[in-house]
Amino acid sequence: MNTITLRVFQFLLISLFVFACKSNQAPFTKRDIKASQKLIGLNYSNQEIDTMYDYLVENKLGYDSLRLYKTSAETFPAMMFDPHPLGFEFPQKKENPKFLIPEGIELPDDLQEVAFFSIPQLASLIKNRKITSEQLTQLYIDRIKRFDGQLLSVITLTDSLALAQAKKADREIAAGNYKGILHGIPYGVKDLMAVEGYPTTWGAKPYEDQVIDYTSTVVQKLEAEGAVLIAKLVSGALARGDVWFGGKTKNPWDLTQGASGSSAGSGSATSAGLVAFALGTETLGSIVGPSSRNGVTGLRPTYGRVSRHGVMSLSWSMDKIGPIARSAEDCEIVFETIYGKDVKDPSTNDVPFNRSSKTAGQLKVAYLKGDIDKDTTDVGRNLQATLELFQNLGVQLDSIAFPADYPYAVFDIILRAEAGAFFDELVRSGAVDTMVEQQKSSRTNSLRQSRFIPAVEYLQANRQRRLLIEEVNKLFSQYDVIISPTSNMHQLMGTNLTGHPVVCVPNGLDKKGRPTSFTLIGNLYDEGSILALAKAYQAATEFEEAHPPLFQK
Repeated sequence: MNTITLRVFQFLLISLFVFACKSNQAPFTKRDIKASQKLIGLNYSNQEIDTMYDYLVENKLGYDSLRLYKTSAETFPAMMFDPHPLGFEFPQKKENPKFLIPEGIELPDDLQEVAFFSIPQLASLIKNRKITSEQLTQLYIDRIKRFDGQLLSVITLTDSLALAQAKKADREIAAGNYKGILHGIPYGVKDLMAVEGYPTTWGAKPYEDQVIDYTSTVVQKLEAEGAVLIAKLVSGALARGDVWFGGKTKNPWDLTQGASGSSAGSGSATSAGLVAFALGTETLGSIVGPSSRNGVTGLRPTYGRVSRHGVMSLSWSMDKIGPIARSAEDCEIVFETIYGKDVKDPSTNDVPFNRSSKTAGQLKVAYLKGDIDKDTTDVGRNLQATLELFQNLGVQLDSIAFPADYPYAVFDIILRAEAGAFFDELVRSGAVDTMVEQQKSSRTNSLRQSRFIPAVEYLQANRQRRLLIEEVNKLFSQYDVIISPTSNMHQLMGTNLTGHPVVCVPNGLDKKGRPTSFTLIGNLYDEGSILALAKAYQAATEFEEAHPPLFQK
């Protein structure tokens, strides 16, 4: 709509309003205003409401005109989130050594065991021509066809694309053009990420047939390294929970339990050996939740580390993309490929990623003592054992507490308001009514109520967020790593608001044989330290090598 047309429309709206007022058919009454103010805790007098009335009607006309403009899904708000505290100093680039590809890796008697090999092990088999990428890709395709009926972790099997990419990888490797450790390795992505020629459903019924005519940056980066895209994996509907339009994604360790969300498919498929690794997204627990539930390792990078171009937005100021894989080393390998500046995503930057050269004992480590000690469940007991192991590795543990004096009960409105803006048309069109889940805790209900969040409160919450950023950074800057329960809500909400990186690490099973985990938190842009401590832990234990019994053969 051009400017002249819009002005004509606005003039007509105003004219209609004047007519409606004279006809006693205004869009809302002063009584409506008096009743609605209770939603936000105000109590204006009748006289004050009378003075505001015309202004509020003008606002409504403005909203109507705004909605005539179409906004691309890739358009960020002009107000960009800045996670950096005052005086923040960015890390300087150091040279990361190449990842080592081990020698002497052989095919097992039972080829199904290969499905659970680490990325370096798979790379060794492919590079040394003991298995072709096509053979490996077909193995994973066959496993998806055999097992996913139980798990419901895959939305779209990209088998034609995968086999074409695998054959290309084999040709390149045979010609001596080996691109690196991800060359020929099959993987999956959460179905929030666009892949040209394939549906990008966002896990939601209204978008079941949506095809986006370009490919997300993260998929392009992996393709450039020769990785093979085998499947688009379940996102809980519009990045919430583990329920999508095709059902509920299951935890392969316990098929009576959901896989957690919203990167449910990425966690479940990786755990069950349907992909070698996967990409997930997190706004408020959607990488660490499925990683913990499904017994795999998940890295949520620093905010702005990985491009979100071509990826559904839920919260422009909180969304992050990261790997879900078998181990911390696998996560590091994938992360080093996908991070970096992208001109198509204004939140990204050129800050380098540096792997840590410190041993576990050289890292400065603290733990959230109060939160850990009060957990008397199997999760808490396994975490206490984890602390003991770290001490045996020479790690000195200081006890600290996560900042508590903040309005955590209101911070969620930041996510919900931003989601409401992105999905405005979905709600106003009524298409939200076709989504599978409609109960109080569903994304549909969250989107509907978002229209009642005042802009003033959204901004006030962000002002408190700024104070939280300063305090958390002041606390964390004294340490390289903070150890935390994965499910601690203040930590989970707080670090997602401040943009800090975390890695979620499996550390055993509960009495029902289901995985437990712990979380390592790092300073902004210091994924290297948390990955180093996670790798040290996994070198001393075998929890990351445990796989769900039902899916090993």
